[in-house]
Amino acid sequence: MRHRHSFSHRRFAHGPFGGGPFFGRGRMGRGFGRRLFEHGDLRFVILHLLAEKPRHGYEIIKAIEDQFGGMYSPSPGVIYPTLTMLEELGYAGLAANQDGGKKLYELTAAGRAFLHENRATADAVLARMAEITRSYGGGPPPEIRRAVHNFKLALELRLGKGPLHEIQVREITAAIDAAAAAIERS
Repeated sequence: MRHRHSFSHRRFAHGPFGGGPFFGRGRMGRGFGRRLFEHGDLRFVILHLLAEKPRHGYEIIKAIEDQFGGMYSPSPGVIYPTLTMLEELGYAGLAANQDGGKKLYELTAAGRAFLHENRATADAVLARMAEITRSYGGGPPPEIRRAVHNFKLALELRLGKGPLHEIQVREITAAIDAAAAAIERS
């Protein structure tokens, strides 16, 4: 019997300030123009990863992040509900060897059959992931990712302290604009 289910995970992980092609989460940035994963695609990625070996949810997140060279990381709020849904559908199950309370998922026979029946779709999703990674050259060097992370954290911390005075807004805006101009000139 073939199951038809709606997959309601339409929005995927977001960074605190949206995201560029490498630094945010979810959409691959303004230049990309579409979601990284279309409606229901993530289930094929997870099933593919479980076909390789049993994994914890965190391992799935890290495997996806690694496939994108660190430029995308799905949120736990997307991965864990999708794993639960796959478990309820009978496509994934808990492995016999559980690791200290963490759920270790493995592909079931029904999951293998579903993946096999939908191999063309799964391959298309995986090919799109590979193409995106190639298109963006694997992401920026780690030093640049660290610097962007530090910038975002500093801005979040400052904005979290309370309202800004007009002069502070002008100073912060000028600093950001100056940094952007310097990067464009480099």
